[in-house]
Amino acid sequence: MNQIVLASGNKGKLKEFSELMADYGVEILAQSEFNVSEVPETGTTFVENAIIKARHAAQITGHAAIADDSGLEVDFLQGAPGIYSARYAGEGAQEKQNYLKLLDALEGQTQRSARFQCVLVYMRHAKDPTPIICQASWEGTIGFEAFGGNGHGYDPIFIPAEHKCSAAELSSDEKNQLSHRGKALVLLINSMKQQGIIS
Repeated sequence: MNQIVLASGNKGKLKEFSELMADYGVEILAQSEFNVSEVPETGTTFVENAIIKARHAAQITGHAAIADDSGLEVDFLQGAPGIYSARYAGEGAQEKQNYLKLLDALEGQTQRSARFQCVLVYMRHAKDPTPIICQASWEGTIGFEAFGGNGHGYDPIFIPAEHKCSAAELSSDEKNQLSHRGKALVLLINSMKQQGIIS
């Protein structure tokens, strides 16, 4: 069994990655199992932050690591909340506080186009000079209120371009196929296969 550490404390992400990687004989381990601390995300882009997190997890655990940096870009807000999506309503903010702040920021606004972005980084070890970097997006719009109990983050207010319901009303299978993270993970799996890391 290949073991890879996921550089995240997010249970939703851990579940998504575990489900998608199980078919390839890969066990995804939470960084919390190794007492890996959160690392300051000092990058100015999703790519920089994902590399910072993957390197930190690989350094402390001695395992290969996958890190994801993702967020929501809203066109009317010039790409905000962007890399600050998880802390849009302040450090330690709850998911609901973040999306309520976003709904407030768009109040009365008809231009509501947005997309989720995901950058995944795979590092064989902490000094890996050529990490695998994959990026994918998921287009949609921001709804006017929250719906649905599945998913996490901004899912209850994000309406995917191909649907009338929120991302939080989709089944896990549907979401894995459509989402930015699902698409980035397919790219990552393909790259890992090409490089002989998994088969």
